[in-house]
Amino acid sequence: MGPETTTATEVEGRHLVLTNLGKVLFPEAGLTKADVIDYYVRIAPVLLPHLAGRPVTFVRCPDGVGGGCFFEKRLPRGAPEWLRAINVPRSSRVDAPAIHAPAIRAPEIADLPSLVWAANLAALELHVPLWRVRSPGERGPFDQMVFDLDPGPPATIVECCAVAQVLVDVLAEKGLSTVRAKTSGKKGLQLYAALEPPRIPESVREEAMRIARAAERDHRDLVVAKMRKDLRPGKVFIDWSQNVPAKTTVAAYSLRALARPSVSTPVTMAEVAACAAGGDPHALRFGPEEVLARVERLGDLFDTG
Repeated sequence: MGPETTTATEVEGRHLVLTNLGKVLFPEAGLTKADVIDYYVRIAPVLLPHLAGRPVTFVRCPDGVGGGCFFEKRLPRGAPEWLRAINVPRSSRVDAPAIHAPAIRAPEIADLPSLVWAANLAALELHVPLWRVRSPGERGPFDQMVFDLDPGPPATIVECCAVAQVLVDVLAEKGLSTVRAKTSGKKGLQLYAALEPPRIPESVREEAMRIARAAERDHRDLVVAKMRKDLRPGKVFIDWSQNVPAKTTVAAYSLRALARPSVSTPVTMAEVAACAAGGDPHALRFGPEEVLARVERLGDLFDTG
C-alpha cells in the first residue's frame, strides 16, 4: 500500500475518507498511519468511555513523530458535520466559571467514527480534562483528582511507584479509596482518585496541593512538590497543578508520540508495588500490541464501575 493511498470507508454508518495510510508515523518501529488507525479501532471499546463527554486535545504528527508534532485544542477545519464539539474555557485559572464566552470549540471523541477520524488526522495522542460536560455550554464538576508523578533523573518510574504507594495510603485516609494508576507512556506514572460525588475544581486543587506538599514534607529525600526544575534531580515531582479546568492529561490507552510507540497504560497496584520493589524501570513500559493483549486478559483496569 503506497503512502498516497486514499480509501473511502464507512464506520458505523458514517462515511470517512482515509488518506496516506501507508505513511510511516513511527519510523523506528515502521508503524504506519494504517497501523495507528488499526490500534485505535481495536482499543476503542475500553478507550472511548474515558473520552466521552470530555473535550479532547490532540497531539498531531502529520509527518510522523520525527517530523514535528503540535497540540491542537480547537475543532479542526473540515471536521465532519456529525462530529460533536464541546465549549472549553480559555483560562487555566481555577476560579474560571462554568463555560461562557469567550470559549473555544474542542472535539468530543465519543464513538468509533470520531476516533477513526481523529486517527486519520495523525492525532497520535489524546488528552482530556478532569471534567465532563454537564449540558451544552456548561462544564461539570471534577469527577477525578490526578497526581502526575515525574521522575527527575537519575530517578525513574521505579521511584514514581514508591511515591504512588505513599499517596494511595494518604488518599485512603481521606476517604478516597478508588484509586487507579497508569503509566504516562513516557517516563512517569499518573495516579487518579475517583471523586464521588464530583467536586468543584477549587476544592480539588487545594486538596491535591495539600497532599503533595505533605508528601514532600514527610519524604524530602524522595519527593518534591514545587515547580522548580532545579529541585527535581533524583526525586519525584508530584505535579498537583493539573487539577484545574483547562488543563489536560493524556488519556488512558492513548499512544505517545515517541520514537518507539508506547501507550499510557493502566496498571494494577500490585504491578506498582512490584516495580517499586524490583527496581526495573522497564517493567511498566508497554507498546500497542502488549496493551491490546493486556486488555484481552485483564479488561479495563481504569474502569471504576
